[in-house]
Amino acid sequence: MRKQCISFIAVLCVSATINSQTTSPSVETVISRLQSRYDRLNDFSADFHHTYAGGLLSTTDTERGIVHVKKPGRWRFNYSIPEEKSFISNGRSIFSYFPQDQQVIISQLPTSPGASTPALFLSGVGNLHRDFTTETLKPVDSDSTSLMLRLTPIADNANYEFLILTLDPETFDIKVMATTDFQGGVSTYRFSNLKENPGLSDTVFEFDIPQDVEVITDDSFTR
Repeated sequence: MRKQCISFIAVLCVSATINSQTTSPSVETVISRLQSRYDRLNDFSADFHHTYAGGLLSTTDTERGIVHVKKPGRWRFNYSIPEEKSFISNGRSIFSYFPQDQQVIISQLPTSPGASTPALFLSGVGNLHRDFTTETLKPVDSDSTSLMLRLTPIADNANYEFLILTLDPETFDIKVMATTDFQGGVSTYRFSNLKENPGLSDTVFEFDIPQDVEVITDDSFTR
């Protein structure tokens, strides 16, 4: 009986600890803290691991690289594995550079308000309260303490159906961003080695078009 009581008390203590650790904040609290968190970020750099599955592809693509972001509307995704390519926004135009194909696609940055692309969302364009309907989700891993948030854009010009963010519960850093497109494809970025406010120069987001490449202008191409 004594052993049973000790075991019962131990279970209660563990349960109380788990409950105190996994009490989920309200969606309003999560949104407010996330918005406040990214309002304080002027720029950042991070390593990324990118996968795309479903949709228009029959297989899963896995890629790696480094991303640099600076408000407002500037970013540079440099892919290095399995092949080199870059997606750069200087705040006015987007350059998609494919060295192996010797091709550059140039498109204009969307001018409408709101985060109409995932990259615009990362670069601080838009407002979580104004531009999305939101809900919290339970992590797939039952042992995870991460916060998960689903963001569905209100504007009808977004090029994705919804975003799912996985957040660090302490810092509210975005650890994973998964975007579902209208073809059912899921593009997932996992971020690591975050460097906050490193003071990135504007020159990081400029792109000089190499000689002897094909240049295509496509206003419908964004990333």
